[in-house]
Amino acid sequence: MAQTPQQGPHQGGFPTAQIPFQEHHHAPLHQGRQGLTQGLGSSLIRQMQSRRRLVMIGRMHELDSTENMPQTTLPGPLGTEDGTDWPTTLGQWARELGFSALGIARPDLSRAGPQLHRWLELGRHGHMDYMAKHADLRLAPERLVPNTLSVISVLQSYLPPGADPAQILADGERAYVARYALGRDYHKLLRSRLQKLAERLQETIGPFGFRCFADSAPVLEVELAGQAGLGWRGKHTLLLTRQGSWHFLGEIYTDLPLPAAQPQTNHCGQCRRCLDVCPTGAILAPYELDARRCISYLTIELHGPIPEAFRPLLGNRIYGCDDCQLVCPWNRFATPGDPQFSPREGLDAATLLQLFAWEATDFNDRLAGSPIRRIGHERWLRNIAVALGNGPGGPAVMQALRRRLDHPSPLVREHVAWALNRLTGKKPD
Repeated sequence: MAQTPQQGPHQGGFPTAQIPFQEHHHAPLHQGRQGLTQGLGSSLIRQMQSRRRLVMIGRMHELDSTENMPQTTLPGPLGTEDGTDWPTTLGQWARELGFSALGIARPDLSRAGPQLHRWLELGRHGHMDYMAKHADLRLAPERLVPNTLSVISVLQSYLPPGADPAQILADGERAYVARYALGRDYHKLLRSRLQKLAERLQETIGPFGFRCFADSAPVLEVELAGQAGLGWRGKHTLLLTRQGSWHFLGEIYTDLPLPAAQPQTNHCGQCRRCLDVCPTGAILAPYELDARRCISYLTIELHGPIPEAFRPLLGNRIYGCDDCQLVCPWNRFATPGDPQFSPREGLDAATLLQLFAWEATDFNDRLAGSPIRRIGHERWLRNIAVALGNGPGGPAVMQALRRRLDHPSPLVREHVAWALNRLTGKKPD
């Protein structure tokens, strides 16, 4: 996201859709598969069939209240009978697909329930009604995907090359875009890789039930990743590892009884840099985020006007915010991410005026395959207008803003007018 369930959009963010469970059946082991996959298929298929029968019988016994019903022992983790180290094997396969790390967790989120419900009761989810609507599914993986016994959690590093973030933030004429959104949209790429990972396992042991997620369903990703031993929840509510926090999260819910990892201990210590640097004070206390104050929420999730009190605090951030990550000491050890997430359209150093000049067709064409496209051209102009109002101004800026005063969207017109009023009220340097 146990501490708190909320999390930033670049780590699985604000999932919206409930995706039904499906079973996928594929052909047996491909010819030519090397190493650990050779010769395991038939024995593991028999093992899995036996395990399924035991699981089904055990569940029926749990539901039957007859006192004389014989007790049935549910199966232990996959691999205990043949000695296969499945966490290591799956981790190796995951790295071959481009993931940074893999861990396995039990689908038990009971400890996260009180914090999630408190967060919702306090209204800290803002207008994200789906957070409350699907709260129960977030806390019950077996309801989202029936028969879930294990959750395979993965990390995908994304830290891109490009212009120095600190220099961009200090330049009021340039636009700051959250690092995760500079390149390719991560949703389809992660789901595709997760699907390939599950299919490779099926080729080895035979059919089993699973479903892949990458910020695409009511999933408490940070909580599950922490339980899978991949890291710990930082005070900014993102998942932290010893290599920092620049990574996406993805999951496979499966009916396989895989051996679970041990959670890591927290290594934030007394550090509070993320709390102190937050421009809007959205991190109210360690592990407590008020989304209504978060710049990522204000520039991405919020559909209406940005509250005036927060507009000056946005600076030149037009899509998301990375301040809490930029100051985190653990991110000094971060390594470059997957090249798939390298900047496109010069977004790592573009000027506000360049981006404000894009018409709707430019926006849609240039940002095809980008996560930014989801906010639409209207909110894109809204955000940039605020950033221009926070900048140094000048004749070119004033002219660009005045050209948008007759925009058909009341939302755009309101923020353009605010920017003009703010700039004309400034005293000359």
